[in-house]
Amino acid sequence: MTVRVKLLAVGLLFAMTFAGCGKKEEPVPEPVKEEIAAPSVEAIPSPEPEETPSVLERVEVDGQMESYLTGEWKPTEVVSRRPIAVMIPNNSAAMPQYGISKASIIYEAPVEGRITRLMPVFEDFDDLERIGPVRSSRDYFVYVAMGYEALYCNWGLARPYVEELINRDTVQNISAGVEGIYNPAHEAFDRVSRPGYATEFTGYLFIDGMEKAAERLEYDWAYDDAYVPPFTFAPEGTRAEESYQNKESAGVCYPGGQVGNQGGYGAYNPYFEYNEEDHLYYRYQNGKEQKDELDGSQLAVSNVVFQYCHGEVRDSHDYLAFGVHGEGDALVFTGGKVIKGTWERYDGDATPAKFYDEDGKEIIFNRGKTWVCCIWQEYGEFVEYK
Repeated sequence: MTVRVKLLAVGLLFAMTFAGCGKKEEPVPEPVKEEIAAPSVEAIPSPEPEETPSVLERVEVDGQMESYLTGEWKPTEVVSRRPIAVMIPNNSAAMPQYGISKASIIYEAPVEGRITRLMPVFEDFDDLERIGPVRSSRDYFVYVAMGYEALYCNWGLARPYVEELINRDTVQNISAGVEGIYNPAHEAFDRVSRPGYATEFTGYLFIDGMEKAAERLEYDWAYDDAYVPPFTFAPEGTRAEESYQNKESAGVCYPGGQVGNQGGYGAYNPYFEYNEEDHLYYRYQNGKEQKDELDGSQLAVSNVVFQYCHGEVRDSHDYLAFGVHGEGDALVFTGGKVIKGTWERYDGDATPAKFYDEDGKEIIFNRGKTWVCCIWQEYGEFVEYK
């Protein structure tokens, strides 16, 4: 029997408005610098925040350390550097995407048009030639990337409402040279021939150019000393579900339910299906497996998170806003179990959302990749799992 879950969140809203996303965003030779009247968005103050969790103590063993993002053992040089976060379209006209199966975290949220956009977060990108196609920035994605201390990569932006934010010193961005970007990274982006695809779905981030741009812009690849990892992972050799044996089982979860709705996930009805043999959640969309063009593999993760955020339509163009600071409800799917709880993010832009169970304890995640779905709270009634 399908269980419908309706959760109320109290996430706080940032009052800004977007410019169009559906228009083509062509690069220009030089950036146009100008002052804008859009208000600066500041971190939401905490009434009385609890002590920030301590940074995970990591020990190097045979040239490897545990990843902050997945808990897995990887080369020290890979997990010691900040990741990159790349804006990726998720609508049918752009599919398939290239390289996203290599991401450690995939963040998904609704955008105008009532579809979703992805922001994969990569730490393993050395063997990738390119990632894409790459699309434009929205403010709530920037704030999430800041919480991971990621270098933020985009091609285009909702200029009147993202320009001030993305050009701050606190946002290290690798951005294509469009109007509103003050320090463009021309060397990081190029077009790829895709016969039959619209131009806006042919722009890609090239890793060698991205690294050259980061060097030229003098970006620091090292994590900050006060870095807070986003997840708490099960101890090595154990499974997270061992701590949640009394929790409800769920083999399939639908961020937008199984019928069309206007909450962002209703257009393509994505879902995740748990495989008990390899303990992975496999992604489906449009009634079929969602695959990576790189190698034809189906996207799969160890954990799925439904993070409920208050959202609103900003204007007649259907541009959206979501509160990704503050707190709200959450569902965490791991090891075939569903853990009901909450998320909190009160300690500023440089810290991520943390997830807690109904007893106020940090939820334990299984080691591996995680997919975070931003659920529009006002459409939370459509969420299903069974």
